Amino acid sequence: MAGTDKQRPMISEGPAIILVEPQLPENIGMVARAMANFGLGELRLVNPREAFPNDKARSAASKADHIIDSAVLYDDLPSALADLNFVYATTARERDGFKQVRGPVEAGKILRQKFRTGEKTGIMFGRERVGLKNDEVGLADELVTFPVNPAFASLNIAQAVLLMSYEWMKSGLENETDTVFRGPELQPANKEYLHGFFNHLEEALDTRGYFRPEARKEIMVNNLRAVLTRPAFAEAEIRLLRGVLTSLDYFSPKSPRGSGAPEGRARIPNDAAPEGRARVHKDETQNTEQDKPDEKS
Repeated sequence: MAGTDKQRPMISEGPAIILVEPQLPENIGMVARAMANFGLGELRLVNPREAFPNDKARSAASKADHIIDSAVLYDDLPSALADLNFVYATTARERDGFKQVRGPVEAGKILRQKFRTGEKTGIMFGRERVGLKNDEVGLADELVTFPVNPAFASLNIAQAVLLMSYEWMKSGLENETDTVFRGPELQPANKEYLHGFFNHLEEALDTRGYFRPEARKEIMVNNLRAVLTRPAFAEAEIRLLRGVLTSLDYFSPKSPRGSGAPEGRARIPNDAAPEGRARVHKDETQNTEQDKPDEKS
């Protein structure tokens, strides 16, 4: 499956995920997948409606079999929480009482701190239709809620677990902006390199009659350079673009598209040509001039 790598160690730690009376085995499977994505490994189920484990849950888990196989079933919620030191209850609506309410980012950081000091923690999630009951929320230490649309606040249980699992994983990064992999580190091009590309491009465009009318050439050149200085090209990117321009120089106006370079096209040695620029012999330049369409047409 794309994105999986059996050569790497499986991260499996952090707070227990407690699902209270989950109804659909498919949701349990998707919860297991979300947990595996972000390094959580302990799933506790309180009175699931259907027998567990089952094929529907395993299929929806998409190879997160280690979560499914190690899940523990409990007859009641107090039993599922008995060995934990700190528990969050997730809720989409405001509750009466004096419990502290956190957002997922803050909750993730608190869970990470407690994990590092050896405390056992958990996060409770309620039923698909009605969530957690008030007496069940009363068993938690604090509440966690998500910044969602107040007019449409209900989350699928797997989505809610995914959000908290993501915040858990992110809280363990050295920097919150870290990613598993990065793009290549490119060397920024110096201005001499960039100006050489400008000259190459402008010469190619001039040859093909791009700058019309002639009186507007200076303005058009300035506008073109303004656009091309915006991306802050790297040297490798400019080499690629100049290669494109050089390939265009191989074709005369009468050469059919895709037919290859005209016969007899020659290039002078690299040490005699400007960077990235193809040059032709004098007689070939004359042939190219003859190939140009009549300006009156």
